[in-house]
Amino acid sequence: MQYVVANRVPVKAEYRAEFEARFQKRAGEVDKQPGFVRMEILRPVNDDGVYVVLTHWVDQAAFEAWMKSDDFRAAHANPLPKEAFGEGGGLERHEVVISAEVPR
Repeated sequence: MQYVVANRVPVKAEYRAEFEARFQKRAGEVDKQPGFVRMEILRPVNDDGVYVVLTHWVDQAAFEAWMKSDDFRAAHANPLPKEAFGEGGGLERHEVVISAEVPR
């Protein structure tokens, strides 16, 4: 059963471009992690919304291994300043029960 982590990140409007640029410039180390499936960055459509960073893993153990890795520490070094973020946010962890896609 696939494991999905949703990191809800309340980024203030004046920091949104930099937040997105950091993901666009990222080293891509998560892509190389055993058990990694895919990542999606969801931008809020309203000014008071939060970004959602979705990472999909083959299982919980793969995600936990990523969290303990040197690559994880490197990916999260040099964060935006604290004032870039609003209140709330946090990690949500889920198991995929149903998934549907259009065949390509």
